[in-house]
Amino acid sequence: MKRLAVYCGSATPEDGCYIDLAYEVGATLAKRGIGVVYGGGRLGLMGAVAKGALENDGEVIGVIPEALAGSEVANTDCTELHVVSGMHERKKAFTDLSDGFITIPGGVGTMDELWEAISWAQLGYHSNPVGLLNAFGFYDHLIAHNAHMAAVGFVRPAHHGIMIWDGDIEGLLGKMAAYKPHQPIFEMKADDL
Repeated sequence: MKRLAVYCGSATPEDGCYIDLAYEVGATLAKRGIGVVYGGGRLGLMGAVAKGALENDGEVIGVIPEALAGSEVANTDCTELHVVSGMHERKKAFTDLSDGFITIPGGVGTMDELWEAISWAQLGYHSNPVGLLNAFGFYDHLIAHNAHMAAVGFVRPAHHGIMIWDGDIEGLLGKMAAYKPHQPIFEMKADDL
């Protein structure tokens, strides 16, 4: 994995542990020689991920929509900053520029990015690992809901392992490195569906 897209919030929660976590993720990736592809912002967890990577001599590629770049939230310290027309182009760039995805705590936009990465993996638009950092138990309910969707039958058995999770960044990176791509829907026969 040469580059990973990091999905996270642009908010700054009251509890500083989330900013510290984001910084640690960026720093850890940089120390491992893994570039960061992220939303291009300088605020909240986004800014902390970039700062962690940049302060540890890492590559940071930001991808930000024009509307946000124009409102002075773009991080001009990035190694590269791509300004795109909208959110669809942004998410496509994340997929094109990275070898996998890590989701750390965030809100609605973060969830949108995570589920699209999982959906695209199921379909076969990419075969990269999709990691979820469940620090502080933040995603316990999401992990349980994903298991519930699988138990009910809305997630095919072949796709149960697409979402890889761990409570620790080192553990998550280890699991992502060991990921074996699954059979995508595009390659399945009607009887498999």
